[in-house]
Amino acid sequence: MKRRQFIATGAALTAALAQSKWLTALESDNKYRNEIGIQLYTLRNEIGKDVAGTLKAVAEAGYKQVEPYGFPGADDMIREAKANGMSVHSSHVNTDGILKPDQKGVQPFEELLDKANDQGLTHVVVPYLGAELRGSLDQYKRVAERCNVAAEKAKRAGIQLAYHNHAFEFKPFEGGKCGYDVLVEEFSEDMKFEIDVFWVAVGGLDAADLIRKLSGRVTQLHLKDLDRSVTPPQYDGIPQEAFKELGNGVIPMEPILAAAADAGVSHCHVEQDHSPHPVKSIQQSAEYLRSL
Repeated sequence: MKRRQFIATGAALTAALAQSKWLTALESDNKYRNEIGIQLYTLRNEIGKDVAGTLKAVAEAGYKQVEPYGFPGADDMIREAKANGMSVHSSHVNTDGILKPDQKGVQPFEELLDKANDQGLTHVVVPYLGAELRGSLDQYKRVAERCNVAAEKAKRAGIQLAYHNHAFEFKPFEGGKCGYDVLVEEFSEDMKFEIDVFWVAVGGLDAADLIRKLSGRVTQLHLKDLDRSVTPPQYDGIPQEAFKELGNGVIPMEPILAAAADAGVSHCHVEQDHSPHPVKSIQQSAEYLRSL
């Protein structure tokens, strides 16, 4: 083969491989859009008044799966989601059996896992860390130890345990190390992350970069947008007006979805902690994702 032909053939092969990789990423990206979920905490007030009507509105907005909160007390949400043709793979759970297993009266985590299996869940998530558990790096280490124990139990039950972040995990302690650094270092291979891209941005990090750095360790994402009035990093709370529908803030979703595909993320869920009109907000976020 002549040198010019070799170069041309090599260039064509490189282009074909690049296109193949792009198509693979696009197909994975489409999976997230086509199977988009909603974290039902977004609609907690509406659910408190009308579970059936609210879950019907979620399905009509185009969502294909839901992630409840408060499990094992989420029976009504799960029932109505399935009645409206939506899947339920994951739920945020009561964490006492994980983080406070020795406390009197706490339901053993094994019992929660049994019910999760009965409901067909494949993922359960630690949704929040109380202030009494995150005052030092040593406390974060203790949290990691307890999560690792619970993750091993979950694995034996055929369920994946993950940790959902806020912004406080990124607040540096003396020496510059933060709680999230400890979790990344100390979590076992059985313990995974559910990354909330909003709180990552509030904490001053780039979500797409973090997802790629933790490739293989991130099972799910929460997608929400941040108002441009917020100046990161902030760690201790932000106004309700900072929570925006997808496309109405400053967080670019395309790079995040591409990073999710590269990192092997299983599910993406829209969430908006605060909105004056939650049903309209989730409709708008779904439309935005479809328009990308």
